[in-house]
Amino acid sequence: MFLKTLHLRSFRNYAEQQVEFQAQKTILVGNNAQGKSNLLEAVELLATLKSHRATRDRDLILEGAVAGQILATLERLHGESELSITLRSSGRRTLSLNQEALRRQIDFLGVLNAVEFSSLDLELVRGAPECRRNWLDALLVQIEPVYAHILHQYQQVLRQRNALLKEIRQKEMAAPTSSPDRTMPNSQLEWDRQLAEFGSRVTRRRARVIDRLAPLAQAWHESISGKTELLEIHYIPNVSCVDDDPASVQQAFLEKIEQRRIAEQQLGTSVVGPHRDEVEFRINHTLAKSYGSQGQQRTLVLALKLAELKLIEEVVGESPLLLLDDVLAELDPNRQNQLLDAIQDRFQTLITTTHLNSFDAQWLKSSQILSVKAGAIA
Repeated sequence: MFLKTLHLRSFRNYAEQQVEFQAQKTILVGNNAQGKSNLLEAVELLATLKSHRATRDRDLILEGAVAGQILATLERLHGESELSITLRSSGRRTLSLNQEALRRQIDFLGVLNAVEFSSLDLELVRGAPECRRNWLDALLVQIEPVYAHILHQYQQVLRQRNALLKEIRQKEMAAPTSSPDRTMPNSQLEWDRQLAEFGSRVTRRRARVIDRLAPLAQAWHESISGKTELLEIHYIPNVSCVDDDPASVQQAFLEKIEQRRIAEQQLGTSVVGPHRDEVEFRINHTLAKSYGSQGQQRTLVLALKLAELKLIEEVVGESPLLLLDDVLAELDPNRQNQLLDAIQDRFQTLITTTHLNSFDAQWLKSSQILSVKAGAIA
């Protein structure tokens, strides 16, 4: 796939900007805080409908504007597509494909595929479990767009169930009797069933994608480390099950919910489900989060990103875009060379940098170089 044009209106610090991409590799060069990362963020939104830098649409809109827009033209094997996202400071966003408004996000997801690698991705190793869950979910949304709907259903059930557990806890705390009423309301039984149903769908898909991603990441890690280190990736679900059978996984959920019922009512929140999952990275059988050096952690993240590219390519049948947000400066020369050699002309790549020293003459010659300054691109 090839991103041909990108048009930004009142997005971040861009008032009005059109970019035409003319090469497989585009280098966006400029000082910090000029808008380089904002352009990559726009492409990320087209791919996942999420930003790893903002949770509210109003934070993505140019100050003083009531709406912002991202428009793109994408060339794929089956033809050309026009994508549009309209963001509003108050109200829902609007999505359109080939100038037709879409009612469902699922019809937009999967049209453009992209993998972003930024300095923030080191949190994949060092950060809280939520960072790894979000990373896994973002990957799943791209290779299986229906997963976005499944995850949304689970999160809705989780919110409703937590509200009920909170209400039960408050009633128990307010009750004058010394022995709290442990009678289970029928509504909780229904939320238990739904949590098990939707939670098992999330768990099974996360397990499957790790099974496919791990060997790819291990191969890249072995290559980058010169076969001196062994990478292990383990999915540690909150509810474990010996097989992928839907009924078995749901039953395992219900059994664990029953085991933790009193604890959940005492805490007033759900402690069972994929919102408590973990992904564990080990290097030479040692936890990378606790004991990996900074160099080892960078190698691990680089291997993960290259594995994501390969997996998406295998699933969708086309090479995704690669977005590199000022990461070359974070990598030593060996890792830089590994990354640049892996890219070649295989993926359309957008790279942000503050200087061009990291690139050899051949790379610069074959790249489109754009200067970014104060929300304007030349």
